[in-house]
Amino acid sequence: MSLAQQEAFARIRLLRSPNIGPVSYRQLLARFGTAEAAIDALPDLGKRGGRAYVAAAPERIAEEISQVRRAGAKYLFHDQPGYPALLGQADGAPPILTWRGNLALGRQPSVAIVGARNASAAAVKLARDFACALAEAGFAVVSGLARGIDGAVHRGALPATIGVIASGIDVSYPPEHADLQAQVAREGLLLAEQPPGTEPLARHFPSRNRIIAGLAAGTLVVEAAPKSGSLITARLAAEAGREVMAIPGSPLEGRAAGCNQLIRDGAVLVQSPEDVIELLSGFDGTPRSTFREAVSAYVFDHDELAAAEPADVAALLTTAPVGVDELIRQSGESPAAVQMALLELEIAGRLVRHAGGRVSLTA
Repeated sequence: MSLAQQEAFARIRLLRSPNIGPVSYRQLLARFGTAEAAIDALPDLGKRGGRAYVAAAPERIAEEISQVRRAGAKYLFHDQPGYPALLGQADGAPPILTWRGNLALGRQPSVAIVGARNASAAAVKLARDFACALAEAGFAVVSGLARGIDGAVHRGALPATIGVIASGIDVSYPPEHADLQAQVAREGLLLAEQPPGTEPLARHFPSRNRIIAGLAAGTLVVEAAPKSGSLITARLAAEAGREVMAIPGSPLEGRAAGCNQLIRDGAVLVQSPEDVIELLSGFDGTPRSTFREAVSAYVFDHDELAAAEPADVAALLTTAPVGVDELIRQSGESPAAVQMALLELEIAGRLVRHAGGRVSLTA
């Protein structure tokens, strides 16, 4: 699909406007047909949601586009042929990415490998060896360019590696990985969701992790503490219906506790690259792992928004997250009417979307 320059500009502006996330972006496109028409409608939608609304300034978007070009990067929109197919199937997939490198890697079968930043020497070597073997077997190997396991994964898999960063495409993080990030951008594929110039903040890393999980047919955790970003990535992979794998470790080693917990909870125990290859070769969307996260069974057709009138559901909401399917049941309204009401509240800054198809009022 070739986007007209004016519509591409409007899409970037729409996504950079206040309170617009991946879900509301897609719903607005479905409702109004084009990003230009959606932007024109935003002030009225915000008013109906209870607050005044001002979209992102065109000058800001023009400067962003100049920054992307100066970084040697390009934009990738969710409905363009080069957009990775598995990522496009994931709930809340980023509507727009910026990229540098070899975009064809996004079309290869892929596996994500993640793990601890303060990894042991043995785990670093294991991650590097696994990544190398999987790349040689024809997989694109995805990770997050963090310290420890991530860095070893990229070095082992180059050039068949995809790095997903939590910053803008022109920002290197951590600083000691500046050369590695540049090499991934030159020889592999570097992806960013945040606008150029964005420094990585804590809230950006879970968003980065969902892209890592969404790109791959399966996620392998090499070494991780019980509460870590790696386990968040594993949970996101499970929510997306992907394979979740873990390498076991000694119960005396705290850095192995997360992997052992995943295996106990249903992730597939793997001990060699061949185990991963067997699991993911010809992956048909039905994982063998029984590790699951509870998610809403509700599936919404965005096309239904085209003629929907909003339902009155604000009184059913509190700051406690509730499933959209539950709102539909309790309100007795159509799915499209409920989604339209939620869209108006979100644009007005009164609604927060959570994982698993849940929503709440802002605190």
